[in-house]
Amino acid sequence: MESKLPLFIVTGASGSGKSYVIQDLRRIMPEFDIFDPDHPVDFVGHDWEKIRNIWLRVARNIAESGRMTIICGTMMPWDIEKCADFSFFKHVYYLNLHCHDVTREKRLRERNWPEEEIQNHLNFAARLLEIAGEAYNPPMPTIDTTETDVTQVALQIKEWVHQYTRGNECPD
Repeated sequence: MESKLPLFIVTGASGSGKSYVIQDLRRIMPEFDIFDPDHPVDFVGHDWEKIRNIWLRVARNIAESGRMTIICGTMMPWDIEKCADFSFFKHVYYLNLHCHDVTREKRLRERNWPEEEIQNHLNFAARLLEIAGEAYNPPMPTIDTTETDVTQVALQIKEWVHQYTRGNECPD
């Protein structure tokens, strides 16, 4: 690969809207390949290390074709940095989707999640907000999805991505 391209990860705790926004992102950002990393779980199980490595390999292959990737899934920098293909990217940027606890709890209950897992994700969501400025470089911005229309969330993600790509390697 002659010049490295960035990789974009839209992260967040379960129930924040990561999977929900993908369809709108694909519609408004056709120049990007956009994926939900949870899809291979049916085939490889819950081996998250393997899943992360698969998605970075896919994103690397896409980058070698001159296109960029957005992965919408819960991925943390310290896990991504361990992936075999991490060094093939110019930079990995993170954005956090977040919603209020009551909304998250409602969304997860609608999925029939057990109480303990709901509490774990409420705590994880709070932790993401706490570390956004210190564990991410650049600091990880957050989009609140509590009452924001999914198309507006997608437009905000597009604006975030384009701040790192406009005038450089991103086709418009």
